[in-house]
Amino acid sequence: MNDEEKIRLENIADTEYEIFPLLKQRYSPRIFKENFLTETHTHQLFEAVRWAPSSNNLQPWRFIYGERGTDAYKEIFDCLSDFNKSWAGNAPLLVLAIYKTNLDNGDKNFHAPYDLGLSLSNMAVQAQYLGIGIHHMAGLDWKQAEKTFNVPNEYHIASALAIGYYGGDIDKLSDDLKVQEEADRKRMPLSSFAFNRSWNG
Repeated sequence: MNDEEKIRLENIADTEYEIFPLLKQRYSPRIFKENFLTETHTHQLFEAVRWAPSSNNLQPWRFIYGERGTDAYKEIFDCLSDFNKSWAGNAPLLVLAIYKTNLDNGDKNFHAPYDLGLSLSNMAVQAQYLGIGIHHMAGLDWKQAEKTFNVPNEYHIASALAIGYYGGDIDKLSDDLKVQEEADRKRMPLSSFAFNRSWNG
């Protein structure tokens, strides 16, 4: 068993009920192999996004991405929170996830953030199928990012993603991040969020 397989097997979720294996395997790594994503794999991630469901098929998602070593990568990295900067620089690919806030008639598209989330779920499953890990990051200065990349006013940067192949040298992480990387994966029980017939929160 190689290191990549070992890391992925150790992070399989202990689910209450059996679910699709790719969903059990998926987690948010903070360490990646140094290899760049192949062009085909990068395109496959966005092709998965392309076929995600969206309200009225409006597909309000947009993405800006850069490979490590490019100006775009550095500019995305510079917008991250200090905590995310402490580890995300080892990712081969950084991405900004964006949605269009309004409909063409000017009304607010209430469902756009939901649709972006659906598109990212598609990307996550496709990534797992390819042996690629994605870490979603809310910690970024989105105002700075929108200014840096001249994002039009009708669009909003919702999050950043660190993407790369599973694996890498965990010893490159700080001690506290090593603990988080190796910790048991936990989720709240179904009964705390799925209510039959009436609210029970």
